Amino acid sequence: MEAITSSRMAAIDANCEYLGIKSLQLMENAGAAVARAVKERINSGRVVTIAGRGNNGGDAFVAARHLGGYDVTVILIGKKGELKTPEALHNWKALEKTSIPLVEVTDSAAFERALIKNADIIIDGVFGTGIKGKIHEPESTAIDLINDSGAFVISVDVPSGFDPDGGEFEKAVHAGLTLTFHKMKVGMLSPDAPEYTGEVRVVDIGIPNEAEFFVGPGDIKPFLKRPATSHKGDAGRVLVIGGGAYSGAPALAALGALRGGADIVTVAAPRNVSDIIASFSPNLIVRALSGDSLVEDDIPLISELIKKHDVVVMGMGLGTAEGILSAVKKIVPLCKKAVIDADALQPQLLPLLHKNIIITPHAGEMKRLSGVDVPGDEKEKVEFIRDFAKNNKVTVLLKGAVDIISDGAEVRANRTGNAGMTVGGTGDVLAGLTGALFAKHEALEAACAGAFINGAAGDMAFADFGYGLLATDVIDYIPGVMKA
Repeated sequence: MEAITSSRMAAIDANCEYLGIKSLQLMENAGAAVARAVKERINSGRVVTIAGRGNNGGDAFVAARHLGGYDVTVILIGKKGELKTPEALHNWKALEKTSIPLVEVTDSAAFERALIKNADIIIDGVFGTGIKGKIHEPESTAIDLINDSGAFVISVDVPSGFDPDGGEFEKAVHAGLTLTFHKMKVGMLSPDAPEYTGEVRVVDIGIPNEAEFFVGPGDIKPFLKRPATSHKGDAGRVLVIGGGAYSGAPALAALGALRGGADIVTVAAPRNVSDIIASFSPNLIVRALSGDSLVEDDIPLISELIKKHDVVVMGMGLGTAEGILSAVKKIVPLCKKAVIDADALQPQLLPLLHKNIIITPHAGEMKRLSGVDVPGDEKEKVEFIRDFAKNNKVTVLLKGAVDIISDGAEVRANRTGNAGMTVGGTGDVLAGLTGALFAKHEALEAACAGAFINGAAGDMAFADFGYGLLATDVIDYIPGVMKA
């Protein structure tokens, strides 16, 4: 059964909002599904809903509202003023307008067994998929009381306290039935999970396929956080290898990497363009290579630079002069992680590709690599890119009006960007930006986020400059997209 991580589920939830599907709608659907499960089990009786202060509690509030005709009590762990989301507060206020008894419990001493006495069903809405670490009071007592109640327990999305990603946890509710939303959670597939989940039903709450398939703001959230204790270099060190035939392309890639959040960006470029690249910005570190193009004699220096960086971004403006490709072929195996673009995208590199490499071709470069035209039909294109990525054990970011991204297992698409971005240099910016994101994250995640951010920055630039936008404008708007 296909399963999903909690972080991926959080991204999908955020992408729903981006598509115009409000969290309040999803909460209503989730809560109604919980109420239906109660009605399937008993025709009448006492139902106690125990809710936390987040959206999991909001789902439980909706369920209680849908249980007219039952003897329902709602217990909120905390005060209504502590509810963490507008959606949860909205549904609490709706309950206040009903005759359903509402109880606010702020400490474990007040959490008396009498509150759940004679319950036929307990709806567990204490914690959702975001809970990690030690469980504090009064939630800890709530879990104990639920487990000791003797009632049939229906858990909302996950049993409270259970780690949906399969990690260790302190304690959790032992449910008779878990209604998990949209997709199975990976932790529920572990051998010990049934002890806590009981029967698991996957419930459709109205999340469309597009929220998963198309990259959205939810996919960039993991890239917007940084520990307050971070030091220089902790957010990523990127080495750009390019230039010789051109000077602008590697400079744009390097500036894209800096705007993408990399702490240190070094450009290794042929001597004839190194000073020009350095003149683009004092923020760039430039190391001059030996001649007017990349050659094998440069590999000892490049090898030492690779060791000091997290990811290599290579190919922009290299040219195709004799000796360049042979040098590239010897550099690729030295890279722990790499983003390969432009002139470096040659079919001779295919045997050297691996899972920690992202390639960023446009359709013409993809034809050069594969030997065949990229299909025009969107469905065929998706399968083509998936198969290529799988067969070559690489992550592909195919640039186009709609970008297609795949690691061979999963396929995503990106719809940000515009026709003004056909101007030269925007692909170089994308390569550098993706490299910065890749420094501390996985390949598919970085490629998806890079495509979205680059296109969204291009859309912001287009709003100001129209078809006169420049690649440097895209760079300038990257921080606007990446504000937390």
